[in-house]
Amino acid sequence: MSPHSASLAPEPHSDVTVHIVLDDFGNSGRAYRETAEEAADFNAVVDDLIAGEFNNPVRVIAFNIGEGWSRDLSDHVARELLNRVAKEDMPLGRAARRFVEFHLGETELLRAGIAD
Repeated sequence: MSPHSASLAPEPHSDVTVHIVLDDFGNSGRAYRETAEEAADFNAVVDDLIAGEFNNPVRVIAFNIGEGWSRDLSDHVARELLNRVAKEDMPLGRAARRFVEFHLGETELLRAGIAD
């Protein structure tokens, strides 16, 4: 890499955990959504899901290059979505609702008092 090329990944010595969302665009396919560095943390991803920023979110992946790991946090994110909308008495948009239902099941949506 030339000295003027920018890397898309955090520096290897960096201890930053990055969260990215795999979004499904139907016939156009799936893609990990581009996210600004300051908006790639857990809370920002949950906020964006609640705000309806994704078409059809499928999965949330977290990785930390400095620590050398990656994980699928989709179930954890789905639970946090339910916790926040219940705590703040706010609606859950269609895409976020499908995400929660896929990862936790319809029973969890009903238990949280979220209906169609």
